[in-house]
Amino acid sequence: MRWKKLDPGPPGIYALVLATGDDVPTELGRFVREQKIEAGALTAIGAFSSAVLGYFDWETKQYKRIPVEEQVEVLSLIGDVAVSEGKPTLHMHVVLGKRDGSTVGGHLLEARVRPTLEITLTEPPGYLRKRKDPESGLALIDLGRS
Repeated sequence: MRWKKLDPGPPGIYALVLATGDDVPTELGRFVREQKIEAGALTAIGAFSSAVLGYFDWETKQYKRIPVEEQVEVLSLIGDVAVSEGKPTLHMHVVLGKRDGSTVGGHLLEARVRPTLEITLTEPPGYLRKRKDPESGLALIDLGRS
């Protein structure tokens, strides 16, 4: 992964470029930890050789895994960075385009880049915190604690 800080901010703006074989959640997670980014919004385009998406099942309170075992275009990837349980965490959603023009989307659980993923990450002037929601069991942004 290569990256450059475009604007020192606030807000700080970063450009990141992932290469073939990079694991998106792993590389991006390492970057936000190393740069001590506690809050951010991200967008990306590119392509994956494979991915695993998730659909949150309200009844079971777990993600149903949706494997995508083919080359796909990243038509839209959006997400955020927020502190949960004392560390920065990623929350990303993606829409993927298949060879036949159909799409699949969901929560991004796993993804391998091929050939590139171009990301813009913007840090807001403040920071966001998440707390566990008792009804869903999910870590949700808590605006009262920002």
